[in-house]
Amino acid sequence: MKYSSNTHLYIQVSLGGRRAGKEIGLSSCDIVLGITMAASEETSALFPIFILTIMALPLVPYTIMKLCRAASKKAKSIHCQCLECSRSGKYRKSIFKRISHFSTYSNLTLVLLWIMMIFLIYYIKNMSGEIQVFDPYSILGLEPGASESEVKKAYRRKTVQYHPDKNPDPEAHIYFVDKISKAYQALIDPVSRENYEKYGHPDGRQGFQMGIALPQFLLNIDGASGGILLLWIVGVCILLPLVIAVIYLSRSSKYTGNYVMHQTLSAYYYFMKPSLAPSKVMEVFIKAAEYMEIPVRRTDNEPLQKLFMSVRSELNLDLKNIKQEQAKFWKQHPALVKTELLIQAQLTRETAALSPALLVDFRHVLELAPRLLEELMKMAVIPRTSQGHGWLRPAVGVVELSQSVIQAVPLSARKASGGSSEGIAPFLQLPHFSEAVIRKIARKKVRSFQELVDMTLQNRAELLTQVAGFSSAEVQDVEMVLEMMPSITIEVKCETEGEEGIQEGDVVTVQAWATLKRANGLIGALPHAPYYPFHKEENFWFLLADPVSNNVWFSQKVSFMDEAAAVSAASKAIEETMEGSGATAKETSNAVREAVKKVRGGSRLVMGKFQALTEGNHNLFCYFLCDSWIGCDKKTNLKLKIMKRTRAGTRGGPVTEEVVEDGVEEEEENEEEEYEDYESEYSEDEEDEKETKKKGAAANGSVHQGESSSEGSGTDEE
Repeated sequence: MKYSSNTHLYIQVSLGGRRAGKEIGLSSCDIVLGITMAASEETSALFPIFILTIMALPLVPYTIMKLCRAASKKAKSIHCQCLECSRSGKYRKSIFKRISHFSTYSNLTLVLLWIMMIFLIYYIKNMSGEIQVFDPYSILGLEPGASESEVKKAYRRKTVQYHPDKNPDPEAHIYFVDKISKAYQALIDPVSRENYEKYGHPDGRQGFQMGIALPQFLLNIDGASGGILLLWIVGVCILLPLVIAVIYLSRSSKYTGNYVMHQTLSAYYYFMKPSLAPSKVMEVFIKAAEYMEIPVRRTDNEPLQKLFMSVRSELNLDLKNIKQEQAKFWKQHPALVKTELLIQAQLTRETAALSPALLVDFRHVLELAPRLLEELMKMAVIPRTSQGHGWLRPAVGVVELSQSVIQAVPLSARKASGGSSEGIAPFLQLPHFSEAVIRKIARKKVRSFQELVDMTLQNRAELLTQVAGFSSAEVQDVEMVLEMMPSITIEVKCETEGEEGIQEGDVVTVQAWATLKRANGLIGALPHAPYYPFHKEENFWFLLADPVSNNVWFSQKVSFMDEAAAVSAASKAIEETMEGSGATAKETSNAVREAVKKVRGGSRLVMGKFQALTEGNHNLFCYFLCDSWIGCDKKTNLKLKIMKRTRAGTRGGPVTEEVVEDGVEEEEENEEEEYEDYESEYSEDEEDEKETKKKGAAANGSVHQGESSSEGSGTDEE
């Protein structure tokens, strides 16, 4: 039983007492500041408690955040249930899969820290149980307030039991000297007894003590321990924060907030060109610094040579000079060659011949691909022109490459063939489909993917079973994936806030509501991608662009997965818009309520601003591109009329204001305007000419797309 004070640093306020010889010689009411290095264990748990507190402060909230994130991820991980996705093992919930998903460095570190915390709690609890306050009455077995004669009788009884002459046990001797004798002296001396009963200590009122939460050996400044204490303070208080700061700064200087290297962004910005064709996007994509760091081993040469022969037709080599082209290909940087071949292995599904070492590199390349493609997309739409516009052609090419990587479909499959302007690529993302199956159903006049989607369930089942030779289970898989594919409708409006019509130089606000629907009723879901070995969420890109000039006027990334974030963003945007237009509080509340209802119904709000250019009629398109599905992209025509600057306060303009009524001039209704539309190297849209002749957009740029055209609207059902 321990009751003496521990090693501590304290500020002692002496108010008198019988401590002469124990205190530094100061009179009553003197303030004594001292360092007491007494060897004791009363507060020896200070250091473990300090460590426990330091660990708990970041660990508890971080653990709560991880658990909440895991719960939300589990709730939104709605994936395809077809046989191909089941065979891929990507969503298999076996014990080994769970362990492998759980056994990341962060999770293992988290578990280790919690084990340490539990051990510290157990240690502190046991140590606290051993420490008791010095109570002379309890030691002698007396009730508080016992008389002097009772104290002497109790002391004699304890003496017979614990005195060294009566009990040879060394522990009995220690107990007698440290406890019984001190308790007897505290109660037999009138002053000590009065001090104990009044202040709880035989020596009277005690000073205020502040302990140092350091191990006891560090506080023993006799000898070399003083240097250890100094090293401890310097290491923990100076060097450790400095090392953490250096590591953080070095990492932040190398990576962006999206965990992409700055060197990669510089390369993407440099190599991105306005006329970059989709077939050339691959050449820019593989120049990421992350891919350049992938090791190239000598043992990789032979399997890479075999892989090259398998995917050679997809490398855009000139067949007339095939030898020179092959030699030129292999003269590239080895990391570029390896990365491109591994990506082509994904596109052509030629992964069976990869060695175990190449399979590891293959997974690493695919794991980084969505993140790098997103940054490449940003480099395509970042303002480049003098008007602050991005480039449409490379942006569409990046999305097409992303779709092909996720669905493991070669880029050559996107070339127009037969009666389909989008090629056979949308068919190949369906389970159990192959080029042979596509040729069979083409003989039955089903040449485009939209024709297959528009068929009734019964007719489609008959076609797949009788013509393609599918079993009932395989037909069910196809129907399951078709039900997962999103169908998008867009409602777009462009206007100048507080003004009628749009004039040169105006800041135009674009507001678009994109609504997603699936046949199975889901809103947020993971795409069917059995050949992509990682979880991939659907992302969409909204582009307001002029295909004639190849300019992107406005762009924004859209996701249907996080409903809470979408509700918050839409509410804030609508509220700011309504307040800016001078609406009342009730009108604002109703508008926000309506926006929240739309978001929960599967819509997402896209809002942004751009500056109006020169006067005239601008034939724009609203592209809504999916980075995961092929054939689900939407393209809506939007005619925007910009009038000559006539408002007051403009340069060179009269100080008058002309109000131009919204609407389409009647002479424009019968006007047919020819323009050159954007044509992808892999996807030619035959409906573009028809759409360019459609009029019906207001001068204020308002369009409601209920039956919008698409560059492969694979799942849009009337």
